[in-house]
Amino acid sequence: MSNLHIVSRASTPFSNRIEAGKLLAENIKGIVSFKSVILGIPRGGIIIANEVARALCAEFDVVLSRKIGAPSNPEFAIGAVSENGDIFINEGVLRQENISKNYIEREKLCQMRVMQLRAESYRQIKRKVILTGKTVVISDDGVATGATMQAAIWAIRQEKPGRIVLALPVAPYDTLKKLAEEVDEIGCLPLPDLFSAVGQFYIDFPQVEDNEVLAVLSRKRRAE
Repeated sequence: MSNLHIVSRASTPFSNRIEAGKLLAENIKGIVSFKSVILGIPRGGIIIANEVARALCAEFDVVLSRKIGAPSNPEFAIGAVSENGDIFINEGVLRQENISKNYIEREKLCQMRVMQLRAESYRQIKRKVILTGKTVVISDDGVATGATMQAAIWAIRQEKPGRIVLALPVAPYDTLKKLAEEVDEIGCLPLPDLFSAVGQFYIDFPQVEDNEVLAVLSRKRRAE
């Protein structure tokens, strides 16, 4: 795929998310403009995106979206709801799974409640960046199934960006192929032959807490 750029198939683990973010930034300069907006998926993706934005002198923000899962499998994304309440539903899957509109509305309200709690704390510190017409780079500390990333892509597309680029430290090839159909470009570092979980590619991979995210947002606000 011409829009899928893979740096290597090495499986040497990163020291931590900061190192992964710095390496990722260095290796996606060829496909990302310096006027891009770098979005991190909470919470681990915030650390990655912060390093990428810093290296590329780009705008930085968080992407707040929630996937709407299928009734029979919550991990299977049938759609997504964005921070402002815009909803995307894969109509083909909806018909195939025979999912009711009542279920969709209930899930939308449920996911909005979860997202609003996080948004209240984040947006008190950093105002949302307008994405219309811009090159938007979505980053996370890695993807496995891609369901969360798919939800973020769908949500961001509602804001009519100019281009959507994914920047990832690690992901399985099958997932990248699926996501490549949804975006303009993907830049990924190691592409392992064996993939069991994102955490296997980090020596230090602690859970990122909300206070760490708030600290990153506070530093960004002071720098603006």
